[in-house]
Amino acid sequence: MTQLVLASSSPYRRALLERLGLPFVQAKPAVDETPLPQEAPLALCLRLAREKAKALADQYPTAWLIGSDQVAVCKGRILGKPGSAPAALAQLQWQRGSVTLFHTAVCLYRPTDGAEQTQIVTTEVHWLSVEELSDERLARYVALENPLDCAGAAKSEGLGTVLLAKTITPDSTALVGLPMVALTGMLRGWGLDPLG
Repeated sequence: MTQLVLASSSPYRRALLERLGLPFVQAKPAVDETPLPQEAPLALCLRLAREKAKALADQYPTAWLIGSDQVAVCKGRILGKPGSAPAALAQLQWQRGSVTLFHTAVCLYRPTDGAEQTQIVTTEVHWLSVEELSDERLARYVALENPLDCAGAAKSEGLGTVLLAKTITPDSTALVGLPMVALTGMLRGWGLDPLG
């Protein structure tokens, strides 16, 4: 049977992949996520998704490896994982009343023959206004949700939805971190159909 490996330590991506009911292994790839000089957001997320999938090729040489990465961009600024409550609050203050583009790349890679498929799904997140998202409300959200490991401090699968006016996306799972519509299409194309 084909072995699937999720090249990520993210509990959010794991929960999404579990929806398919296919057995898989989760492993953390050793990848430096620092952007290259002048690297565009789309190029960054695609490069990191590929690098994450390929980083585990020696460890799982006959598996199908799934790498994914997300880059958030608001008003020309790339927003990574905040890592601290003050940084999360600052990111949310920057985004309120604006639109953030969340670019989520997925890569399916097979080391045995070097076969690779990639796709990027972009989600537009429209935030509530500055008047609706006071510093106090944002600080309360950060304290309750602790979104320190989410790009842009946007934990849309939780309480983060109350901060949003709307989202525009072809795949709602992409915002959580793994575009499942794209991934399942890739898997079916390679003969692994969850309903097969």
